[in-house]
Amino acid sequence: MKNVSRILREQVFAKDSPLYLPQGKAAFFPSGKKIIQTFSMLKDALLVYTLSHRKMSADAVEKNIQRVLDIAAETLQKEIKKTYCLFCNEEKDCAACEKNAKQITDDFINDLPAIQKLLLTDIQAAFNGDPAATDPYEIILCYPGFAAICYQRMAHYLYKKGVAIIPRIITEYAHTVTGADIHPGAKIGEGFFMDHATGVVIGGTATIGKNVKIYQGVTLGAKSFPLDKNGCPIKGIKRHPNVGDNVIIYANATILGNINIEDGVVVGANQWITKDVKKGTKLQ
Repeated sequence: MKNVSRILREQVFAKDSPLYLPQGKAAFFPSGKKIIQTFSMLKDALLVYTLSHRKMSADAVEKNIQRVLDIAAETLQKEIKKTYCLFCNEEKDCAACEKNAKQITDDFINDLPAIQKLLLTDIQAAFNGDPAATDPYEIILCYPGFAAICYQRMAHYLYKKGVAIIPRIITEYAHTVTGADIHPGAKIGEGFFMDHATGVVIGGTATIGKNVKIYQGVTLGAKSFPLDKNGCPIKGIKRHPNVGDNVIIYANATILGNINIEDGVVVGANQWITKDVKKGTKLQ
């Protein structure tokens, strides 16, 4: 047994392993459990009334939210700092990394009202767009598509700030619990509604305009991957679709590549699209 445990450790940390880290670096892996707990709390804070089933005064509600924000900020700052330490080249200034982690955390907390405003447009879009929705509260309590976009909007903020790993932990957690796989890099406008949401895939360089509605099984993916001299896909290039305003994409449509789906387009179910679609077109 000791021999097996030694081999398992040595193989992971060998210099030719894709998981190789210098001695001691593994201690700086961000905690997926703490990050998920933190962003679950933040989701409740964004929706305010779900924090408690008790009757509370406005002052008590605000104090409760502030408590949650303080706890979340403390945890998030520590986890962001860990990612800096994990990828540190041993030449960075630790004090500067600590300062950057605090600044990003403070900016994120201060921008939560702006994220909340976007989410309110998503709730309204879901209520307006789904005849089965009996009230807006049903959206936030029951709809997996709303939960997915809630986590993605928070993750997207950190992604834009260059935070490593944490945004993907957030959106992959959302993927696990909702069935919708939205990369934190995707840029999504206000009033976004995923009806049913199961099986939706939205790639990291996708852009989506305002008041877009998509159904289950829709893919906004990449058509092909340009390769580098070693035969590996080139990272960091634009490879996913751009969807305009007021677009509807029905179930199981697949839209691939850096193409434009212009304003007002309606894409019927099961369509396979790899070329631009002009404004107002209806594909059935």
